[in-house]
Amino acid sequence: MESAQVDAATPPRRTPSVWRNRSYVRLWIGETFSQAGEQVGTLAIPVLAVLVLNATAQQVGLLSAAETLAFLVIGLPVGAWVDRMRKRRVMMTADAVRALALASIPVLWWSGLLQVWQLFVIGAVVGGATVFFDVTYQSYVPRLVEPRQVTAANSGLETSAQVARVGGPAASGGLLAIMPAPLVVLATSIGYVFSFGFVASIRDAEPRHQKTPQASLVREIGEGLRFVFGNRLLRRIVMMTAASNLFEGLVTVLMSLFVLRELGLSPAVFGLIGAIGAIGGILGAVSSSTLSRRIGEGRIIVVAALVSAVSPFLIPVAAAVPSAAIVLLIVGEFFFMFAVVVYNVAQLSFRQRICPPPLLGRMNASIRFVVWGVIPIAGVGGGALGGWIGIVPTMWIGCVLGLLSCSVVVFSPLVRLRQLPDAPDV
Repeated sequence: MESAQVDAATPPRRTPSVWRNRSYVRLWIGETFSQAGEQVGTLAIPVLAVLVLNATAQQVGLLSAAETLAFLVIGLPVGAWVDRMRKRRVMMTADAVRALALASIPVLWWSGLLQVWQLFVIGAVVGGATVFFDVTYQSYVPRLVEPRQVTAANSGLETSAQVARVGGPAASGGLLAIMPAPLVVLATSIGYVFSFGFVASIRDAEPRHQKTPQASLVREIGEGLRFVFGNRLLRRIVMMTAASNLFEGLVTVLMSLFVLRELGLSPAVFGLIGAIGAIGGILGAVSSSTLSRRIGEGRIIVVAALVSAVSPFLIPVAAAVPSAAIVLLIVGEFFFMFAVVVYNVAQLSFRQRICPPPLLGRMNASIRFVVWGVIPIAGVGGGALGGWIGIVPTMWIGCVLGLLSCSVVVFSPLVRLRQLPDAPDV
């Protein structure tokens, strides 16, 4: 009785700020450098392919597919491997591989040997390393912070990613105006070098994985898939995200060709559109927690999905109104990035919260396999359709199908939930 009275009188412990966690801050700084470099390359590599190597629509689609193919090919086993490995070392190795692979682009260009097919290979290598890094860091965050800090930690990482999406394309556009695209790609490599250094500085006594005698790769992969698809709310979210990535991928894969060739805009303007549009992503990251509280954790996922599906319609509309094309593209990018980031913070925090720690790697990998595995399919399909029926008609098809895919979450229990469960909902 005395214990119960003391507990009742004790005020709830206040959750400390995640920014006092030195290990998390080092991970955040490393990921910020990584994102900054990646965003510079996100613009520089398509510009290199289109303007320097004269890539066709089909080749641009194949390049996009090569960069994300690893999520489809090795996405599932990576989760089981990551759960068996020390996560900090996995992230360091991934950063080193990405830095070296991208540094080879300016070397090949200086030697006069750079060709489109080499970009495919480098993109595939970088994509494979990114699979390992992304699955690992999403599984690492719940280890570094307290359970009540997970949403704040994810919000911080998303905020830095969106800041990078503002500064990266703008910096890339400015650099492309004064130097060749292959040299600009070098900035991406440097970003991964800094990421390596900060991740290496994290002090975390992560124990070795204790392998059980009956453990097998197939069995462990199956456990991850059963957890994801056995949860009715998580299953809906994964289906919606995969459909959205597939159909909206038909639009995004052709953006470089659309902006640089169809509209005739410069690489600098292309970078400016991405930078200003990404401000929406920053606002989405910093307001995601507040929106979740006011609208509801389940409802915000539905609202964000609808906004992210409607905003891409402004992209093909820009082709019909060329005098307002830049404004339309900026507005479309702004609301798209805002909604995508709000959606991602909400669903990522939910799935990290309900997943048992030993399953985190396999859970994240299973979801990435499904939702990112469709992106190379969108790349190949978008490139083929763009070359067959044209870039703008392909974009209209992607926008319409993307909007229809929202029905997966619109007609689901998520619209009624102000608070998502803290445990698996089967």
